[in-house]
Amino acid sequence: MTNILISGASIAGTATAYWLRRHGHTVTVVERAPAIRTGGYKVDVRGAALQVVERMGLLDAVRARATDMRVATYYDPAGRPMAAVDADLFGGRTGDDAEIMRGDLNELLYDLTREDVEYIFDDSITGIADDGTVTFERSAPRTFDLIVGADGAHSNVRRLAFGEERAFTRDLGHYISISTVPNTLGLDREEAVHAAVGKTANVYSTRQDSSAKALFMWSSPPVDYDHRDIAGQKKLVTEAMNGVGWQVPALLEAMRDADDFYFDSVAQIHLESWSKGRVVLVGDAGYCASPASGQGTSLALVGAYVLAGELSTGGGTEGYERELRPFVDANQALGPANIKGMVIGSRFALWFQLRMMRLLPHLPGRNRMIERITGPIHRAANAITLKDYAR
Repeated sequence: MTNILISGASIAGTATAYWLRRHGHTVTVVERAPAIRTGGYKVDVRGAALQVVERMGLLDAVRARATDMRVATYYDPAGRPMAAVDADLFGGRTGDDAEIMRGDLNELLYDLTREDVEYIFDDSITGIADDGTVTFERSAPRTFDLIVGADGAHSNVRRLAFGEERAFTRDLGHYISISTVPNTLGLDREEAVHAAVGKTANVYSTRQDSSAKALFMWSSPPVDYDHRDIAGQKKLVTEAMNGVGWQVPALLEAMRDADDFYFDSVAQIHLESWSKGRVVLVGDAGYCASPASGQGTSLALVGAYVLAGELSTGGGTEGYERELRPFVDANQALGPANIKGMVIGSRFALWFQLRMMRLLPHLPGRNRMIERITGPIHRAANAITLKDYAR
């Protein structure tokens, strides 16, 4: 039995905790937030990740909490509908793919682990010694056999063990913001989208949610900002989306009052190795594929399963990297390709995209065109054959 510390109680951390505990390890999770994070935005669970969820016994629960999105509609600056597409096609989903709110999935994972995993909230790691001794902001030092960094793209564990973030970051030239806003458009399991050149606004409301989420994404060279300065970040979003029509001014005004505001660059994390000494990384901390990939949650779930399995059956961190690396590479490749369709770079490309959306239901080659959209995502989501690590 191994004594393991996980930093981060989001999806990568709670899923890793589940699989490590199932393999008989003693697991502690430390999380900077004062409680498990709820809310958030909608995420997709596809391909191999669905197999992981099923092996956890959570597939029915995930489907019961599905967003049940129906349609995505594009609007012009005056609010006139321009084109409407099926929500699954808009999200690149096929077959059994599931969409769920990030917070709902994390609650399911937390409930699955809270009885036999030690959770330490409102604390963070400050140092990791070669012998596994870990110091914390608030708790007394403790020694662990292994430290797992599951603390996101801006991983504190990665910084302590591997070095500064900029050495591993690949910027995709865009920024993203998401926050909860009032559902003034009366949306019911639908997305309303307005696209301008280099800028996209998307507001959606999922099943059984009286509020809505406002998402802004835009192209931009790197900008300097303080990760802790929320007011400054909201100002950056407002300045970036200034001059965009439709409902954007009202959504920006509502964003200023949001208490769940999220802002970040659209970037990926690339490391030659995900382990160093007693430290190993999982999920966004080791191989963030960016929100543009649509595969961050699936990478976290599959990564957690493979890491725990390889650690517990003799493969170790080498086996983890050997099994997972091709899957990560395939899914990271989606990010740069997808972003071009999410934020349109020219007026002609914008006109062409909207025209194709209007024509798609009537085209004789409709199925082939849909395969061009969903095929790469589906292949990447299934680019691994999961081992059976059962003991």
